[in-house]
Amino acid sequence: MIASHEERLIGAVARLILDPAAPPARHIAVGAASPIPAAACWLVRKLGHKVRLSLLHRPRGNPFTEGSRELFDLAGQGRIDLFFLGGGQIDGQANLNLIGTGDWPGRDARFPGSFGSAFMYFMTPRTILFREEHSPRVLVERVDIVSAPGISPPGVFRRGTAQALVTGRCVFGFDGAGFSLVSLHPGETAAGVRDNTGFDYAGDDAPITPDPTPGELAVLRGPVCDEMRETYPDFCRRVWNAP
Repeated sequence: MIASHEERLIGAVARLILDPAAPPARHIAVGAASPIPAAACWLVRKLGHKVRLSLLHRPRGNPFTEGSRELFDLAGQGRIDLFFLGGGQIDGQANLNLIGTGDWPGRDARFPGSFGSAFMYFMTPRTILFREEHSPRVLVERVDIVSAPGISPPGVFRRGTAQALVTGRCVFGFDGAGFSLVSLHPGETAAGVRDNTGFDYAGDDAPITPDPTPGELAVLRGPVCDEMRETYPDFCRRVWNAP
């Protein structure tokens, strides 16, 4: 069984969720327009790991009756362990820009808005950053506008920061100060990643990101696809030829 690009990314995110060196992920929340993180969470669940999943935009089975307000309440109470965030720009200190490019208010290129990203970044012990596009326009030396800071000064309360950044080219780990290269996706090179990354990071010698196992692929293409078909029909049709 040959894994697709999307399935490789799903497998990479799932391995980060199950990282034994990270705090346990007992309750995972997934926001809007996040089919790859959502599929990774379902893969973990379908493989028998006991995690609670809260998928905000799932039409049925969504635990939130009042939308994101309840998500923020749970995060503030410390009852969500893992969340996913992306950004129109991401820099080497894991700062996110979801506002726009250029000087404030970022009118050169507009992004969808930060909404509650800063709150979730501060209140959730683990955040996995995900952005499939890996280019110098996205991974920048310094974001134009900080809508969600990756690092806070001493004395500022926050429960956690980024655990890792998964892109379409590689996986970066984050140690609370900067990124380091963890793995290269098949077909990518260390030089290619370096050339397409606007911020500095540690390491160039990294292994190839492993593909999902045949058993994991079977779960993705069967039970996971069945769970996701209603919420992400276009993704399921494109990746798994789901009717």
